[in-house]
Amino acid sequence: MLSSLKKLLGIGPKADYAAMVAEGAVIVDVRSPDEFRSGHIKGALNIPLPSLQSNLAKLKKEKTIITCCASGMRSAAAKNVLKSKGYTSVYNGGGWMGLQHKIR
Repeated sequence: MLSSLKKLLGIGPKADYAAMVAEGAVIVDVRSPDEFRSGHIKGALNIPLPSLQSNLAKLKKEKTIITCCASGMRSAAAKNVLKSKGYTSVYNGGGWMGLQHKIR
């Protein structure tokens, strides 16, 4: 059951987020601006999920993108939006606090 949930959310054990960031991946935090101001990963781009489609021009399709939010639900939705728009290297990093520990 847990593996099915992880697959649904796009969270997989094989992603090396630290290596992706070292190679120039963009972290997109899809939480609200207030949530983002309360704490975020240094260098992350804040594009709230409701405005993601209208801000696609800020993201290059050839870049690796890691989405994150509070729990992994909105970032999973964001990953799906980006994939549907032709972005090929998109990963759901899950909750921003957990992702922050994975990229250190």
